[in-house]
Amino acid sequence: MKKYRVPLLFFLIFELIAVTLWLTKHNLFYFFNFSYIGGALSIGLTMEDHRYARRIVQLLIGLYMLVYLGLIEHENMQIEGFWYYLFSGTFVAATIHYVVAKIFGPLIFGRGWCGYACWSAMVFDFLPWKRPRSHQRKKIGWIRYLVFIGSFLFVTALFIRHPKGLESIMFYAFIIGNLCYYAIGIILAYFFKDNRAFCKYICPVTVFLKPMSYFARIRVKPDPHKCVKCGKCTRICPMDVDVMDPSRKRVNATECILCGECIKECPKKAL
Repeated sequence: MKKYRVPLLFFLIFELIAVTLWLTKHNLFYFFNFSYIGGALSIGLTMEDHRYARRIVQLLIGLYMLVYLGLIEHENMQIEGFWYYLFSGTFVAATIHYVVAKIFGPLIFGRGWCGYACWSAMVFDFLPWKRPRSHQRKKIGWIRYLVFIGSFLFVTALFIRHPKGLESIMFYAFIIGNLCYYAIGIILAYFFKDNRAFCKYICPVTVFLKPMSYFARIRVKPDPHKCVKCGKCTRICPMDVDVMDPSRKRVNATECILCGECIKECPKKAL
């Protein structure tokens, strides 16, 4: 039964959000939306022993948000969409998504979003450099803050000038933004030999995710009675986390995406 605790917890959390939003917003969409996401996550976590379980969840959720919500429903799910709907005072899918998955949700599940649901990482994780060639971080993490500020200033300028067809502008910004993210992410992955280079240095959403993830309730940490300090977990970590250190202040503590690669690699089942 212990195996099903985390999947059940995730399902109940998302189901609570689904029912609450359905009843308060009087819109059945929110019930199906969050039930679908919670169900997909729960199925993936239950199948954790399956080699492709996490990839399946990434595709189920990532494609749903990219294709259905973004391309079909024309909701900008990128960070500029969050600022746009926030400034508009519109509590819709993009705003709710950021509140649940990227601002307050990480207090519970850290950067689990990055490991299981991000439509950008969904593509990057299929690239061949799954284990970083070097766990030595490049000193370019400041770029994420420039992108974060840039997205804010872009939307602010739109509201100041208020051009015609704001919704169309935001839709094209979503398409162009995603294409840029994919291109930059693939190029960085190639040069750094690291699938997750974009997540480490460019992604503006980490400005929200990192501080909140420090307090995450769900964390991967070693059992001191079983751990033999072999270092395999840390070497395989795609986000350069010092997995052997149980403290919240460990190296790259706020980077864990709950991918579970370290758990699979551990020869003593100490994680």
